[in-house]
Amino acid sequence: MKKYAFREGMRDAIPTVLGYASIGLACGVVSVNSGISTVEMGLMSLLIYAGSAQFVMCAMIFAGAPLLSIAVTVFFVNLRNFLMCLHATTIFQGNRLGSNILIGSFVTDESYAVLLREQIEHHTITPEWMYGNNFASYASWVTFTTLGNLIGGLIPNPEQFGLDFALVAMFVGIFAGQLEAMVRTIPLKKIGLILLAVGLTYIGLSMMVSSYVAMLLATLLGCFVGVMIDDKN
Repeated sequence: MKKYAFREGMRDAIPTVLGYASIGLACGVVSVNSGISTVEMGLMSLLIYAGSAQFVMCAMIFAGAPLLSIAVTVFFVNLRNFLMCLHATTIFQGNRLGSNILIGSFVTDESYAVLLREQIEHHTITPEWMYGNNFASYASWVTFTTLGNLIGGLIPNPEQFGLDFALVAMFVGIFAGQLEAMVRTIPLKKIGLILLAVGLTYIGLSMMVSSYVAMLLATLLGCFVGVMIDDKN
């Protein structure tokens, strides 16, 4: 049963794996211009596994930024993971502390989105399923960022292949499936109200603060609205 759940988690992570293939290649190619070797790129993905923050790291290394500045920047870029992991612990209530730490250490935006979709469709999720979801995503990112660095000299301009749009396309695919599952279980009025709250908040805040902060605050408000209009005890 545990092996089956692990395989199911890996299968459900296929959209993430495919998205990471192109994004990872692009990240690896970018790292070449920053003077990062293939071994260093592989270790960065293995030990840091920071996703979009690795693009930031490559840019800061290329600009000669000090190590402390890079560390602080990566910390704030990935601060949202703290909120995702807090919510993930509510899904795996009763799970061992060590198991929750293992799950949280490998959670990304994409694996978290897949987790939310699985929760909507099946409600009960085993830790083994999440292990498979996280492992497939992690293995894909490490493999393709390293490969991208290795062949970076052969792809000097990845934008011409549309690699820079891969992240957006992946999220659209994940969100479409998640929205389809939500429509079957949640009234459309509630979904519309949540999306309206997020959209209006983002538009209003983006005029006063950075788009990153506006998106974070709008997402938090959307979560709050969703909780307030939930009929479940």
